[in-house]
Amino acid sequence: MSDLHPYRSVLYMPGSNPRALEKARTLAADALILDLEDAVAPGEKARGRALVCEAIQTGGFGPRKLIVRINGLDTEWGAADLEAAIAVRPDGILVPKVSSRATLSDVAGRMAHPVPLWAMMETPLGVLNAAEIASTPGLAGFVLGTNDLVKDLGAEHTADRTPLVTGLGLCLLAARAHGLICVDGVYNAYKDTDGLRAACEQGRQMGFDGKTLIHPAQLEIANEVFAPSAADIDLARRQIEAYEAAIAAGEAVAVVDGRIVENLHVETARKTLAHADAIVRLAQN
Repeated sequence: MSDLHPYRSVLYMPGSNPRALEKARTLAADALILDLEDAVAPGEKARGRALVCEAIQTGGFGPRKLIVRINGLDTEWGAADLEAAIAVRPDGILVPKVSSRATLSDVAGRMAHPVPLWAMMETPLGVLNAAEIASTPGLAGFVLGTNDLVKDLGAEHTADRTPLVTGLGLCLLAARAHGLICVDGVYNAYKDTDGLRAACEQGRQMGFDGKTLIHPAQLEIANEVFAPSAADIDLARRQIEAYEAAIAAGEAVAVVDGRIVENLHVETARKTLAHADAIVRLAQN
């Protein structure tokens, strides 16, 4: 991934709620999705668009990445959303219900100047076309829309997310093959901290960069789970030191805590330390 900015916590904020937009400036989120789509009622679309653009222009969000989720270009609001978002130059534009590369190409073709695109992966066709979509020039990342995907599959929400594992995995594979950020879907029961932690842990184990969130109360757990722990950092440092010592001694592998350490483990260790450093820098800004 070329973007070293952390995406542990990516919080949806309703674009038509000025109090929420103001509060977002103080929240410990790595990134904010300023939402013009699902979180904004049809009668509030124009107002939400104006509020989001004003908020971006006013600034004050610090190091948080600002991503605007527009309405689809197949709706009556999408073209105006895109034009307005391009004008204020957010850190990204999130396109909903991306089912093919053509959807993103249509958006990109309307841009007077480039803004990084993000794709909502939330339809069965989109998941099946994940590799093609991930190859789109100018694409920064995937955001999993698991609620819509469950609906379209006719599946059920389960604690272990077994009905979604195939779709999650296909999107992750495509994202990693093309160097994209990949952010997991939301956890709906925002007061269920144990369930949220379990979902975040599963997402991290699978390889997601972070999790989309629907409430500020979810930030602390997501930030903790998707950050390297003190033990992770210590192990990474020891693996690098042991491997470098082994190479200097003319050996190809090292042993740390009774386990073989090869070059691939050292690559992972270096990424762990880089991630930890990026989180520290984010906190200092």
